[in-house]
Amino acid sequence: MKLLDFIKLEVNFPEKAIFNTVALLEDDATIPFIARYRKELTGNLDEVEIEKISNLRKAFLELEKRKLTVIKAIEGLQTMSDALLLKIHQANSLVILEDLYLPFKKKRKTKAEAAKEAGLESLAKIIMSQNGADIVLVSKKYISKDISSVNEAIEGAKNIIAEWISENPYVRKRLRKLFQNSSEIASRIVKAQKENPSAQKYNQYFDWNEPLQKIPSHRFLAILRAENEGFLKIKINVDQEEALHSISNVLHFKNTSATKYINEAIEDSYKRLLKPSFTNEVISEAKNRADEDAIQVFADNLEQLLLAPPLGNKRILALDPGFKSGCKLVCLDENGMLLHNETIYPHPPQKEMTMAIKKVKSLVNAYNIEAISIGNGTASRETEQFIKKVPLNKEVEVYVVNEAGASIYSASKIARDEFPNYDITVRGAVSIGRRLIDPLAELVKIDAKSIGVGQYQHDVDQTKLKEKLDAVVMTCVNRIGINVNSASKELLSYISGIGPVLAENIINYRSEKGSINSRKELLKVPRLGAKAYEQSAGFLRIKNAENPLDDSAVHPERYGLVNKIAKDAKIALHQIIGNKEILHKIQLENYVKEDLGLPTLNDIIKELEKPGVDPRSKIKVFQFDENVNTIKDLRTGMKLPGIVNNITNFGCFVDIGVKESGLIHISKLANEYISDVNSVVKLGQHLMVTVLEIDLDLKRIQLSLIG
Repeated sequence: MKLLDFIKLEVNFPEKAIFNTVALLEDDATIPFIARYRKELTGNLDEVEIEKISNLRKAFLELEKRKLTVIKAIEGLQTMSDALLLKIHQANSLVILEDLYLPFKKKRKTKAEAAKEAGLESLAKIIMSQNGADIVLVSKKYISKDISSVNEAIEGAKNIIAEWISENPYVRKRLRKLFQNSSEIASRIVKAQKENPSAQKYNQYFDWNEPLQKIPSHRFLAILRAENEGFLKIKINVDQEEALHSISNVLHFKNTSATKYINEAIEDSYKRLLKPSFTNEVISEAKNRADEDAIQVFADNLEQLLLAPPLGNKRILALDPGFKSGCKLVCLDENGMLLHNETIYPHPPQKEMTMAIKKVKSLVNAYNIEAISIGNGTASRETEQFIKKVPLNKEVEVYVVNEAGASIYSASKIARDEFPNYDITVRGAVSIGRRLIDPLAELVKIDAKSIGVGQYQHDVDQTKLKEKLDAVVMTCVNRIGINVNSASKELLSYISGIGPVLAENIINYRSEKGSINSRKELLKVPRLGAKAYEQSAGFLRIKNAENPLDDSAVHPERYGLVNKIAKDAKIALHQIIGNKEILHKIQLENYVKEDLGLPTLNDIIKELEKPGVDPRSKIKVFQFDENVNTIKDLRTGMKLPGIVNNITNFGCFVDIGVKESGLIHISKLANEYISDVNSVVKLGQHLMVTVLEIDLDLKRIQLSLIG
């Protein structure tokens, strides 16, 4: 099977688009680069579609690698035939390939192997041939020092037959279909754990049955977690009669004395070999599906979080709230550089309110503070209320910032390198402030799993999770574009074609030279060659460059085109930028070439209209209900403002200003049926919700968006 054919089995994209995309990927082009700057080659495929092709290419290469291993193993046994070799080459999945390899795999010593060693394989063949022979009479010939009776001989032969049946690819194909379509998952409480308080969060699964094909990913992962923790036992059930009938239909019966023994072998093969095998297989497949769903939920949340509205370059006073340990306070300049830090104690037990008010007022004036950022952890509401009591001489907006992962950052090597002379409390407060200035720039420094917007992220395949989250971060960073002279090493490393080594080289180069003054100058950075330049240049911005296109998403390879457009319009390059009247009059068809079509030309015109403009929305000030501070303040029927802080397949969680987030179940998001939570709400969205239920013991809050 060829790569193109393999991909075409899974996607319905034009063949030319697939071929060109694969060629670009094999040339080490990144997905953001391909999606943005090679639209003519890909037929305008977006990043999701290109990622699909990329993943299928990886799967094909893994399949081909496994085929070589299987072929080598079978040839080593000198049992390869032309027909089998052809089937191996034609296999389009690992499942089919492994079924072909199964009869040749080295196994632990099985009942069938023991029977073969005792010389019973020929008896098994006689039984399977159903030639009318008297099986009992024939079996007497096999009595030996190893086989003491006719029954033992027949039993051994049936063990061999059972293994043959379990390895029959047609049997496996039928049973696989049955298990995939008709399996039911059942979970039961482990009796000894029934009263265990820790098991109670899984109480809905103490006696649970559900079709495996239909079980939502979050429910399946919850059941698996409960099993791993020892609270539940799970079982996969299918109709046994249907399964045995499926096997029998593959075999041809002649109704002889052998039929009875073959039927017994079928039942044994199913119960002892096939059912356990397919039970493991469908659980593994369900786990893979659940992982993919959970990873996609995490990826969608992460993308929304990374693309959250930035306040921009403002001078920030940031507070990491606390009671006994006080509120760590830092002042940052427009670029997030630390200017000052100290601790204030406005809350119990110290209650140094007057001193804290005086200090905040003094710092706001001294450092010309333009906004205040407060972490949303312990004592957040109390700190927000305290700050709003401070009589400032000017209007300063107050923002509550999601601080999930700030403690991870503050203890990381990145933070230690940035602030070697400060402790983790200062670093955490700096992170809270910088998240207000630019969430993307700060969050790329934290392991994405620690940002707190996932669903069962610790239960899924960690390699796949990391690959997906890294891809999301890269997509977001390149979608925004970054200032090459102010970006951190971590931010630069996610730019298409750069990576950690070149990012560090860029940092060192700009430190030595003072700044990078043009995109072309990037080629002077050590080890940043033509390929890396091609991949990265369009995503790197040079502020106040001699060529204004250096601060845009127009790729340097198209500078000549833009100059020609300006020349044809009889206007200087700098005058055409932002000039919508002239740009809208340009006849783009006049500039179409074989490698340059309308998709790219339209992108260039859009960029020339608003070069380098941040596509993220503007940040909005949010205010919780001042009368609600803890879960005990809640009453059913209350209508409260809230912020969406996590999205799952079954609903969204909303911060309403108490320690515990409330859940809006998917059924309470709209008056009509909703299949995708993201179609109604987005991370960080401001909502007005209604309190439906409050469980003080379990600290659970049920909310509704429909009243």
